[in-house]
Amino acid sequence: MKRMTALICALLAGPALAQTNINLGGISADPNAPVEVTADSLNVDQDAGTAVFSGNVVIGQGDLRLSAPQVNVTYGADSGDITRLQASGGVTFVTATEAAEAQTADYDLQAGTLTLNGDVLLTQGASALSSQTMVVDLNTGRAQMSGRVSTVFQQGGN
Repeated sequence: MKRMTALICALLAGPALAQTNINLGGISADPNAPVEVTADSLNVDQDAGTAVFSGNVVIGQGDLRLSAPQVNVTYGADSGDITRLQASGGVTFVTATEAAEAQTADYDLQAGTLTLNGDVLLTQGASALSSQTMVVDLNTGRAQMSGRVSTVFQQGGN
């Protein structure tokens, strides 16, 4: 209930619902946790430090799950660790308590941010929010939605 009250206050404070801040309290990410990727195919360019996973791509790291038709992966030049995941073609992002959809997603593991673009739809329980862009700070669980934000709140027990 506290989260819903804070969400309503944030929505009412925004000018003409053009932008809102959300707290995705349960979302946290450990950038040091293993990243598991499954896909139909993989193309690797060692010199560029990139890989392209295609077809039914599913990526997991801790409680985070991302699925998309294609994901471009960038590796750190020195460490070889994954530094960025860029998904396209219709993306679904799921945690234990939230789910989001968008046309593209950019997960910057070093900065701890997830940016969803294009027809973003976020569901939290029975409530839903939509916008053109959502940026999630996975370190704090805070998110900001912008670009014609609209919402549906379900009352009672949410």
